[in-house]
Amino acid sequence: MIKKYSWLFLVALCAFIPPQSAEAQELNCTVTLNFNQLVSQQNTDNSNLNQLRSVIADFINARRWTNDNYNPEERINCKININLVRSPAQGIYEGTAQVVATRPVYGTNYESVILNFIDRNFNFSYLPSNPMYYNENTYSDELTQTLAFYAYLILAVDYDSFSKLGGNPYLQKALQTANLAAGVSPAGAPAGWNSTGGDRRNRYWLIDNFNNQIMLPVRESMYAYHRTGLDKFTENPIAARQQVMNLLNAVQQASKGMPGAVYINTLFDAKGEEIYKIMAEASKEDRQKAFAILSQLDPAKTEMYRKLMR
Repeated sequence: MIKKYSWLFLVALCAFIPPQSAEAQELNCTVTLNFNQLVSQQNTDNSNLNQLRSVIADFINARRWTNDNYNPEERINCKININLVRSPAQGIYEGTAQVVATRPVYGTNYESVILNFIDRNFNFSYLPSNPMYYNENTYSDELTQTLAFYAYLILAVDYDSFSKLGGNPYLQKALQTANLAAGVSPAGAPAGWNSTGGDRRNRYWLIDNFNNQIMLPVRESMYAYHRTGLDKFTENPIAARQQVMNLLNAVQQASKGMPGAVYINTLFDAKGEEIYKIMAEASKEDRQKAFAILSQLDPAKTEMYRKLMR
């Protein structure tokens, strides 16, 4: 799929790539699985967990999630860091996970973070005797459903960064995956998929935010931020910084309609430090404008952003 390289470069590149390379899957996901706390606190038998990391990585990386052909170097780099903290019964696990995806910046060795989300309800059951099967039209099990959700979300944010609203098909698939998971239990949706509990930073609200019309200008600005901002920064840093300001203005406007939205929090978890570094060399006026917005919308990083005022 021609999306990360210039047309002329790919024409030259394809001459050296054997035809079978186009069969590569879309995701290049590194999975880490930490269950030290689980073992130390509960003296849990970890024999079932020793192979789980490979099972998860194989599920994500070996499956084709789109109809597009990817060359190996086009695969989306991502990682899932899982930390298991409790096992209330044999084969049942509770924990957290950090999902991170990056995207290359044209003409550089830099990988820009496009998704950074902490899942505080990464709960599932797993037994080696139950292989992971996924059908996008039916609910499989909690682990399979959650991993599929994040696979589609990673695809969505990546495609959004290369074409305006290009992630729409994968946001719809992620939404379908979430809806199937939310409707599986008559007693109420599991914590990660629940729309009625007090947790507004779970998977349900994340995908709800992504699909909300209020966030469309933000997603469109994220495309411009990457394609006419980061990808062309070395050519025209002034224009690139303008795209940063356009993004900040779009986020500020969206936050008025959806204050405290998890999508906005997640965006700054991914982009806050990068935006700070880009704007550090901007004009004094733009640095002041950026600081005002950043400190308002991402107060946790205010001390870092305050350096823009120096």
